[in-house]
Amino acid sequence: MKQVHELDHVAIRFAGDSGDGMQLTGTKFTDETALAGNDLSTFPDFPAEIRAPAGTMAGVSGFQIHFSSRDIHTPADEVDLLVAFNPAALRANVDDVRSQAMIIVNSDSFNTRAQERAGYDQDPLPGLRRRFQLVEIPLTTLNREALHGLALTQREIDRCKNFFALGLLCWLYDRPMDATERWLCSKFSADVLEANVRTLRAGYAFGETTELFPTHYSVPAAAIEPGTYRNITGNAALAWGIVAAGARTRRPVFFGAYPITPASEVLHEVARYQNFGIKTFQAEDEIAAVSATIGAAFAGHLAVTVSSGPGFILKQEALGLAVMVELPMVVINVQRAGPATGSPTKTEQGDLLTAVFGRHSQSPIPVLAASTPSDCFDVVLEAFRLAVKFMTPVAVLSESYLASSAEPWKIPDVESLGHSEVVFAEAQDHEEFQPYRRNPETLARPWAIPGTAGLEHRIGGLTKQDITGNVVYEPENHQNMVNLRAEKLERIAHEIPPVQVEGPEGGELVVVGWGGTKGAITAAVEEARSAGHQVSRIHLRHLNPLPADLGDVLQRFRKILLPELNEGQLALLLRAKYLLPVQTFSKISGQPFKIWEIRECIEATLKEDL
Repeated sequence: MKQVHELDHVAIRFAGDSGDGMQLTGTKFTDETALAGNDLSTFPDFPAEIRAPAGTMAGVSGFQIHFSSRDIHTPADEVDLLVAFNPAALRANVDDVRSQAMIIVNSDSFNTRAQERAGYDQDPLPGLRRRFQLVEIPLTTLNREALHGLALTQREIDRCKNFFALGLLCWLYDRPMDATERWLCSKFSADVLEANVRTLRAGYAFGETTELFPTHYSVPAAAIEPGTYRNITGNAALAWGIVAAGARTRRPVFFGAYPITPASEVLHEVARYQNFGIKTFQAEDEIAAVSATIGAAFAGHLAVTVSSGPGFILKQEALGLAVMVELPMVVINVQRAGPATGSPTKTEQGDLLTAVFGRHSQSPIPVLAASTPSDCFDVVLEAFRLAVKFMTPVAVLSESYLASSAEPWKIPDVESLGHSEVVFAEAQDHEEFQPYRRNPETLARPWAIPGTAGLEHRIGGLTKQDITGNVVYEPENHQNMVNLRAEKLERIAHEIPPVQVEGPEGGELVVVGWGGTKGAITAAVEEARSAGHQVSRIHLRHLNPLPADLGDVLQRFRKILLPELNEGQLALLLRAKYLLPVQTFSKISGQPFKIWEIRECIEATLKEDL
């Protein structure tokens, strides 16, 4: 019986060609880890090309999972185990491996030609043996031996080797494999099913019997709040939030979209739930998608459209129309690295100013940002609530990092979500309907279903007269309508909860963040506090309008540090609004922040002026 060593946390990265199944392997290992009860955070990282050149650095696909017996915030800065299927995968990822940690390589792939394609001028393995626990396993050969006799081509057999590695890792870290086998049975049949199950079990058996691993590891389950949990990615959470919004308001949902990376999965997921009264419309382009969504809002549906940066830009003219006609809808932008086509599978926070100011003229809309994969669910519900209550389009910002990353999510009881009543206008006897007569509290105009007797009215893109909605060009009226739309946004600020400060309520330094930087900022601030520094943290969901008390809270701190995956867009807004010396910490590499990057910036900021 081999020795079992208990660990507090482990970070693993699977890396290989984009056709080697790294995303699937990582996802299945994640599922088994969730069933084992660990807290976890994942980070898939893959090329934009459908099939980049095999064996090259451009074609490397990776999947990182960090799992623990305690609460964790990120996929981890360094990995404790790298599984490299070829030399290119090794070269692309070896710098992220912790010193003296383990690297498993597919020794069958380390031939001279493969090493040259990866950019090595000599065999890299001898040097790695001195720096790491290098384990060389002929994965291709062992997989072929396990599948000998099946009526599959050599290419089909070799495509199964990722499941040999998965089985090995399940043994090495004491993961169950039942869920993976059930999934295989649901996806495949005949020899393909037999091949994947057989090689999965062969990998597990290899770990048990080989002398390469005298020890394997156990990570105890995390202490979590009782309930039913599932893994959820940011895109899946957005989709489920859309479904929940329809159930919560008891209104049909219209979802109009055009496929674009990394937002397409939201459309795919929402389309599965048509039984909940959801209509999905895949338009011919982004402009058609958002225009149809406006039409659905006019007709009384909960209306939502989703895209990524380039598509979000194309929607801006129509969103100006939605501002003018004051109809409730939600527009989601899963941000990606740009400009232009840019890096479609890489992450960035470059669209904040576009969301706030992207339409021509004075066209203010609320802007919300999700901070974790599971938070995407709650943010969508909040966006629909504001849209309906204040009769306005609302923008929701997610990011590529959140879209494909996963974490455990406690499935809420449906009744706990509550019900939000949608109130439509009703005809009044002997009174002409006035489409811009506003609610005195929210300044929302009435939501009138077209075709309802007595509610005939005119809306459109031309300037509207206050109350009547007639087309007019009077200067005073134009100024008044601009002021009313701006005031409506300011009133939303009073719907926003007070700013939550994590740590001292005032002092030397506060680290402010928004969106998917939350995990890295939280971990970095915790480490700084452990080192004796007095550092606080604020993370913002509402970016337009900002919380009403934010300025007063920020003034309690001598220094403000704001890490962003852009050149300082939120910092620019905070400086302009509050006239405070907000210090920007920018990163625009297509990758999320590392904990150490923010921690070092915190320490450098604290040392300034000393």
